[in-house]
Amino acid sequence: MTFSHPEATDQSLIRASARVDFVLVPGLYDSGPEHWQSHWQRRHGFWLRVTQSHWNSPDIGRWIDAIRRRLAGRTRPAVLVGHSFGARASCCVTAEGRDDIAGLRLVAPAEPAKFEGEEVVPAVPLGVPAIVVASHNDPVMTFARALSWSRTWDAEIGDGGEAGHINAEAGFGPWPYGRDLLAGLAERGGTAPPP
Repeated sequence: MTFSHPEATDQSLIRASARVDFVLVPGLYDSGPEHWQSHWQRRHGFWLRVTQSHWNSPDIGRWIDAIRRRLAGRTRPAVLVGHSFGARASCCVTAEGRDDIAGLRLVAPAEPAKFEGEEVVPAVPLGVPAIVVASHNDPVMTFARALSWSRTWDAEIGDGGEAGHINAEAGFGPWPYGRDLLAGLAERGGTAPPP
């Protein structure tokens, strides 16, 4: 579902935010002020964000721990919105079988072979509604690999076209289409609390 007006997307996300916590999980080097994750956080106060002190180190264990810390003590299920290495870490946390994750939006996931290898990435269905948004010219993971992983995770694929790494350097600031995809997931019930 794509919304024709930004206001409709906003209203859909606001309605969903009454049921779930939307949690941004940045990639390597964090997401700077012009990255779509930062734009989204500034647009609405309901966004939560994973923080850590080792953004420059692709240590998957530290990233997983940072997500766990962000999720600790919350009373509502979360929708994780991860970019690059943050998408990869989001998959790892979700595959733990937690009941506090209601959905995933994985944007330009990082290629496991470029970091610690595939054995760290869960090669199983993730058990929650998920969308993988991938680009045909992403220097970090090919579209074919992203499609393969989306099938493994039982996730929808969002074809980003020729979009580079879907970050500020590739020209993605506010990224309305990405917000539409997330709102569509929410409207289809992908952010409903678990039973």
